[in-house]
Amino acid sequence: MASAPQMNLPLFYKDLLPLNSRDHKAWKSRTFDNAAFIGETHAVPLTIDEFVDAQRVFPIVFTAGDNPLPIALMGMNEGVNVFIDDEGKFIEQVYIPAYARRYPFILARLREDSEEMSLCVDPSADVVGDYKDGQELFDGEGQPTDYTKSVLDFCEKFEQSGQRTKAFMEQLEKHELLMDGEIAITQNDDPEKPFVYRGFRMVDEKKVAGLSDEQIVELNKSGVLVLIHAHLFSLNLMRNIFARQVQQGKMPQPVMQPPSGQKAN
Repeated sequence: MASAPQMNLPLFYKDLLPLNSRDHKAWKSRTFDNAAFIGETHAVPLTIDEFVDAQRVFPIVFTAGDNPLPIALMGMNEGVNVFIDDEGKFIEQVYIPAYARRYPFILARLREDSEEMSLCVDPSADVVGDYKDGQELFDGEGQPTDYTKSVLDFCEKFEQSGQRTKAFMEQLEKHELLMDGEIAITQNDDPEKPFVYRGFRMVDEKKVAGLSDEQIVELNKSGVLVLIHAHLFSLNLMRNIFARQVQQGKMPQPVMQPPSGQKAN
């Protein structure tokens, strides 16, 4: 039961194991007791299909550096998630990004020279294995169960949504609508020392306003304009997230570590 090649593992994943009916015929999948795997993550990848739901709860920004991607901010600082308590439980019922909901499953290419993708699992999550209880992955004849088919369907739809998200980002880049983001938030007891957050990108409203009528029509027909507005509206929630950090005693550092892993200026 060899693991898949371990190159650059995605967020949350510590290992990847391709599933097959020969080695994993008796395996079952159990539900997580908590969401501790998200608890120390302040930014979770997001697809454009989730913007409308996510913008009600999280600020939506874009990673810095090359190939920016949308992310939902669950905290303003590295390692801080204001929606999950110390026991790894969600403090309240909120929208959970699909990226987190698919964990520990994922579709992955096992060979760089092949486009074929296989259903894999992170065995370190300890919720998929040779357990007595849980959802069976394969039936008595070694065929995927309805549960496994539903997992595969979810992962396939996530990949398709990822392609639509890529196309959306290409439109933002094409029209040069992204700018380096910065926000300064002050506390009432110390207004002279604001907390300044950088290391992310956002849409430049002035450049959107400067688009030609033809470009606006094009972006509106493709649905890009609605997504831009959802992103811009969500930025007001940054102060809410900051306030939750203060209330929870998770005081931030003056500068946010950028989601991309690069150092902030």
